[in-house]
Amino acid sequence: MNVELIVFISIIVVLIIVIVKLFITNKNYKEKYSEIINIDEKTEVLLKKLNKLKEDFKNKKVIYDNLVKQVAIYDDEIELAELGFYKSMFPFNTSEKFKDEIKIIKDKQKTLISSKEAIYTTIEWTVEGSKVKGKTFANRIIKLTSRAFNNECDSAIARVKWNNVDKMILRIEKAFIAINKMNETNSVVIDYKYYDLKIKELKLTYEYENKKQQEKEEQAEIRQQIREEAKLEQEKEKALKEEDKYQKLFDKASKEAEKLSGDKLDALHIKLKELEKELEEAKKKSERAKSMAEQTRSGHVYVISNIGSFGENVYKIGMTRRLEPIDRVKELGDASVPFIFDIHAMIYSEDAPALENSLHKVFDKQRVNLVNSRKEFFNVSLLEIEEEVKKISPNIEFVKTIEARDYKESLSIRDKNNNSNSVDSLKNAFPNEL
Repeated sequence: MNVELIVFISIIVVLIIVIVKLFITNKNYKEKYSEIINIDEKTEVLLKKLNKLKEDFKNKKVIYDNLVKQVAIYDDEIELAELGFYKSMFPFNTSEKFKDEIKIIKDKQKTLISSKEAIYTTIEWTVEGSKVKGKTFANRIIKLTSRAFNNECDSAIARVKWNNVDKMILRIEKAFIAINKMNETNSVVIDYKYYDLKIKELKLTYEYENKKQQEKEEQAEIRQQIREEAKLEQEKEKALKEEDKYQKLFDKASKEAEKLSGDKLDALHIKLKELEKELEEAKKKSERAKSMAEQTRSGHVYVISNIGSFGENVYKIGMTRRLEPIDRVKELGDASVPFIFDIHAMIYSEDAPALENSLHKVFDKQRVNLVNSRKEFFNVSLLEIEEEVKKISPNIEFVKTIEARDYKESLSIRDKNNNSNSVDSLKNAFPNEL
């Protein structure tokens, strides 16, 4: 076999191999392409199913939300997210005025009922051709309607409170619409004027209870003020007695000095100087006590914190008219809170209420309790309070350190106990023997 033939055969073999490979590759490509097409088709089907599920979910969620809303009207445990903060409607200053207005509203309801304008029929009923029987039937339906609607209203009014007032309004509204709809075939109607009076009664009842609570808190403040004034009077009497005691001791020592001489006189002069100093202090204290007792607006504005009880950056800005203002802070840190208060500033002022009010106004939007302004806690930094205090009283000593000793020691003890328990648990995690 010559060389040319061998080369030719070799080329043919190579071509065959290439063709075979191309065929196999093409076959694999077609298979892969077919798989991709199938995957795309499956994906499209799945996407359609997913979109359908999304649409079904969306529709069912609307139904669910509506059902929750309907149930929430009757279930106090469920809250309606869209309900906002109730705004007072009636400008009455005392609970008695609210009480009087409730009576007026109830009298108007009675008038509508007696005049048959509250609930009535829109047609003249006849039963078995008798107008008398028809009237009896209509009156029976009116009574049942009145009982159903009034019971629903009375229940809502009796249960109304700060966190469900809007819900109770919706409850009465739903009853009004539902009962009127059921009575369409009977041509019996609850008049809108009667419904409106029931809504007003509910709102008045809520605001009446709210005003009573507010008055209760105000009376507690007045009693606190009376106690403070009584203590000021006691402190004045005590200071005057203290002054009188040192005055008598000083006068007695002065008379004795007239009779003595030598070393005894020198010793008595030393004692006289001490008594004179103590008398001077007692006079200053009695003068201050008299001033505090006689002036109705003089006192101290204090800035205090209690990190263990209220957390960081929460400060109380309050006022006391006591001669010893720290006594008031000690009272605040008694059994009502787990830890004592830290005092950051104690500012004396001839008009303490005005000073306190000016600081409250500055931080009004940062109150912890945005509903009850008598709660004097503010979510601010100590630096912000210091800056405002310094504007009013530049020379006031301001303590920035939060000692919180009891709280910090309690944390330390708790950490120690937790660490001890962790070590014990690690020891117990392994058996004594394998």
